[in-house]
Amino acid sequence: MLHLIFQSPPDTAVLERIDSGDVVVFLENAVLRALQNSDISDMSEALAQKVGGSRFCVLSDDIAVRGILPDELIEGLEVIDYADLVELTVNNPVIQSWT
Repeated sequence: MLHLIFQSPPDTAVLERIDSGDVVVFLENAVLRALQNSDISDMSEALAQKVGGSRFCVLSDDIAVRGILPDELIEGLEVIDYADLVELTVNNPVIQSWT
């Protein structure tokens, strides 16, 4: 399943719905919560260990617009571009948007 998270901050219940093998993409203002010292950084790290095989991503344009550098993000987050996002939507038949 592909989870597109737009809300900031992402609700704890949303993050708890992520299963092993899912792909999570933080978009728009949700990328602000992907910073190393954000309020979800500890939860995200624990979640990444709990649901091994999941991918956590941020859209490169969304972090650039907000002046965020990739090295300021939670360790393990993958920076993707629009082409990668399109590929994820094509390859994941089930998509859940969280706004």
